Amino acid sequence: MKLFNYKIATGIKWTTFVCLLTLIFSTGCRKYLDIPLPVDKVAGASAFVNDNSTSTVVNGNFSNLVNGVLTGSPVMGENSVGYRTGLYADELQSISASDILGKAYFGDALTSLIGNGTQWSGFYKQIYNCNLTIEGINSAKNLKFKNQWLGETLFTRAFIYFNLVNLYGDVPLALTSDFNKTQTLARAPKSDVYQQIVADLKQAQGLLTNDYSDGLGAVTDSRGRPNLQAVNALLARVYLYNNDYVNAAKESTKVIVDSRYQLVAPSKAFLAASSEAIWYLVPPTGSWVAEFSLYNGNMPASLASPALILTYGIKSAMMPNLVNAFEPGDTRFTNWVRPTTVAATGTTPATVYYFPNKYKSNTPGTENVVVLRLAEQYLIRAEALVQQGDLNGAKADINTVRTRAGLGGVTATTKDAMLAAIAKERETELFTEFGHRFFDLKRTGTLDAAITAVSALKGSTWNPQRAVWPIPLTDITNDPSLTQNPGYN
Repeated sequence: MKLFNYKIATGIKWTTFVCLLTLIFSTGCRKYLDIPLPVDKVAGASAFVNDNSTSTVVNGNFSNLVNGVLTGSPVMGENSVGYRTGLYADELQSISASDILGKAYFGDALTSLIGNGTQWSGFYKQIYNCNLTIEGINSAKNLKFKNQWLGETLFTRAFIYFNLVNLYGDVPLALTSDFNKTQTLARAPKSDVYQQIVADLKQAQGLLTNDYSDGLGAVTDSRGRPNLQAVNALLARVYLYNNDYVNAAKESTKVIVDSRYQLVAPSKAFLAASSEAIWYLVPPTGSWVAEFSLYNGNMPASLASPALILTYGIKSAMMPNLVNAFEPGDTRFTNWVRPTTVAATGTTPATVYYFPNKYKSNTPGTENVVVLRLAEQYLIRAEALVQQGDLNGAKADINTVRTRAGLGGVTATTKDAMLAAIAKERETELFTEFGHRFFDLKRTGTLDAAITAVSALKGSTWNPQRAVWPIPLTDITNDPSLTQNPGYN
C-alpha cells in the first residue's frame, strides 16, 4: 500500500536534530505547535533518546493533526471531516458555483478521482507517524515520561482510525511503520479495526493519568493534550457506536462525575478556558480556529447581494432542515448560529442565510478546536441508558443538556420517543463538529431517509452505497490487495 511509504529522511543527521531541539527549548516553547518537527523528518531511533526529543516527535503528531494548511490533515478548515461530512449529509449546502469540490460533496458525487484524497492520505500519514512514534517509544530506555508519550500516541492512533472506519468502512489496519509490511495491506473488517481502537484506548487508560500534562511532562491547566478522561470519553463513544451500552454508560459516567468538567453557557463552550472541554487542539501560534474563516469571516449581518458572501471566503450555509431543528428559545441557536440577510432585488425577496457560529473570533488564543466535550458524554450516556431500559436516567441526562440550552424537559415516555429525542438533541448540539451528524445517521440506520429528504435541494439522487466514501484511485492502482468500495468502480 504505497500511501505508507513515508521513509525516514536519513539526510537529517543527529547533530542537526539536536540543534533543532536546542532552538525549540531555548526559546521557551511549550506549545506543541510553535516549531513542529514532522516525525518522518526525524533521524530514526535517535529521536527517542530522551524526553525532550521524544516530546518533539509527539508534539509534531499533534501539530500535524491541527495544522491542516501545512500538512493536509483533515481535522481543521475546508478539508476537515466536520466540514466535508456536513456538506455530504444534511447540515450544510454549497452556495458557491465555483467551488467544484464543495459541490461534489454536497451533491454526493464523490469519485475515486475527485474529492477525498486529503482525508485518506492525511489520516494515513498520521497513522504512519503514530506507528513510528510507538515503536520508538517502546524501544527507548531512558524516558521519564514514557507512559505519557505512549499513551498520547495510542490515543491519537485510535482517534484517527475511528474517523477512517466511519468514513470508509473496512480499511487497511497498519500497526507498523515497516513499508515492506504495509505496502500491500488489504482492507481489514470494521470489527477488527474497532477491536484495535478499543485495545489502543484501554492500553492508554493504563498509561495516562487524570492530570493534564504539557510537552515537558509538567502538570498544566491546558487541555491541549489528552489525559485519562479524554481516553474515557473517546472510549465511551466507541462503545456506543458498537452497541456496547453497558460500557458506554460506564466510561461516560467516569467523565461526567469529574467536577473539573462542567456544562457552560453556549457562548462560552468553545472559549480557550471552557470547563466543558475534555480535549482540544491548539491552533498554530498567531492563528485562530479555521472554522471562523469557514463560516464567519467578519461578514456583516446585512448584504446587498448573495455574491458578496463569497467575498468573505464563505462557500456554504446551513441547510433549512438543520435551522428548523432548533426549538424556539434554544440559546444554542442564538449563540451558535449566525444569520445574514441579503437584501431584496427586483422581484427577488430578501433572503436570510444561516451560518454555523461556534467559533466567533479571529484573535489568536481566544478559542481552541474542541474535539471532546462534556455535552456529548451526557448524550452518550442517555442513549446507552435508554437501550438498557433506564428511561428515567436517560431523561435526566437529556434534560441536563437541554437546561443548559434554555429549554424545558423532554416529554418522551417510550424507548423510541426517547431515542428520537436524543437524535434531535445530538443534531442541534453537535452540528458541524467532527462528522457527528453523518456518523450518527449511519450508525442509527437513518442515513438513507435523511439524505433522500434533502435530495431535491442537493440536486441529486441518493445511492445507499455512498454511505462510505471512495478510496483514492492512486492507492487502488498502487496496491493490488486494496479493493474499492461498491458503487465507485
